[in-house]
Amino acid sequence: MSMPAGNYERLRLNRVLQAYANSKYFYAQIHTAKRYEKKRRKNEAELIFKRFHDGFGGILADRVNKRNVMVALDFFTALVVLAFLLRMEGEGLVLPLTVTLMLLYGIAGAYQPSVQASIPALVSQENLLAANSFINVVSSFSALLGPALGGLLYSAYGLKPVLWICAGCFFASAVMETFIRIPFEKQEAQGKVWEIVKADFTESIGFIRRKKPVIGKAMWMACGINLFLASALLVGVPYLITETLGFEEAQANRLCGIAQGVMAAGGLTGGICTGIFAGRMKLQKTGNLAVAAACSLFPVGASLFFFSSGFLNYSVLTFCCFVIMILSTVLSVRIVSFVQAETPERLVGKVMALVLTVSMCAQPLGNALYGLLFERFRGFEYVVVLLAGGASLLIAAGTKRVFRAL
Repeated sequence: MSMPAGNYERLRLNRVLQAYANSKYFYAQIHTAKRYEKKRRKNEAELIFKRFHDGFGGILADRVNKRNVMVALDFFTALVVLAFLLRMEGEGLVLPLTVTLMLLYGIAGAYQPSVQASIPALVSQENLLAANSFINVVSSFSALLGPALGGLLYSAYGLKPVLWICAGCFFASAVMETFIRIPFEKQEAQGKVWEIVKADFTESIGFIRRKKPVIGKAMWMACGINLFLASALLVGVPYLITETLGFEEAQANRLCGIAQGVMAAGGLTGGICTGIFAGRMKLQKTGNLAVAAACSLFPVGASLFFFSSGFLNYSVLTFCCFVIMILSTVLSVRIVSFVQAETPERLVGKVMALVLTVSMCAQPLGNALYGLLFERFRGFEYVVVLLAGGASLLIAAGTKRVFRAL
């Protein structure tokens, strides 16, 4: 079912405000967290907290009016930011900072399924790919420019004004959402809360297993890609630049920041390309994107093996990561749009949340795996990169077979 364009335009503007506020808020919180040694463990806990809330967000998206869910979560986020602002006057910010960020990640986890479940209700199936690409572009753009703008605001005005701006953006986003009209059909609720949760997840799993097994295959393939390819980039890029390419510490940190900016630009480019070429992308050729992304790791391994020049290896690494981010972004948007199109409207929130939770839970395992491998093969890092490329290519080949059969 397709709604008037005005509702989708409001949702787009809402996502711009959301992304702007989130990027500034994360910058402010990370800046504060840099003063504490427990930052790494806190971030891991926040990731788990967010994944835990994805499932509940999916249930809410299907059982409660999606508009009301987004409004409530945005108002609550604004209150959380204001509460942290008031608490900043005191000493001992470690606990308030950790609690605040965990709440923010939990809200983001509950919020995302509502957005993804709203898109099929606001646009036609023919426009799903373009709509999802816009949401991805906004997120990538905020990741690319958000920290820079947050840094400028912080250096000019300090931390508190940045947080006040964030709270204002979340409040404005909540007000704007009240004008969005999203179709909603109330589902019957029988039994206690945990019984409803169990029944909803059972229904979602049953739908994937019996009616649309291809969604399950796509989910496990995304899980494998996150485990081997995405984790290789997250762990490998900073490790290779700071530990193996022979740069001085200050130079390595600067080059690492540039590489991460290039990767964010790759994600942005991939989202833009998806929107531009949405009408030309055939579902059956989706697997080619995964194969191309996996193959892009091999030049990095070959360069590390054959050449000793730090700048040459850095250039190859950065360029290949840019290409991988373009391809993986297009692949991600393509798979999300496919799942939305194949899932009934009353299940789309739960199914999307289940796919997201399962696929993303592989990332922490991949991070730990590559941490061990890079330590074990110190001095032979090209072995780890080539192994990552080989494992990713096997998964990509399976992805190609699945989508080619559709």
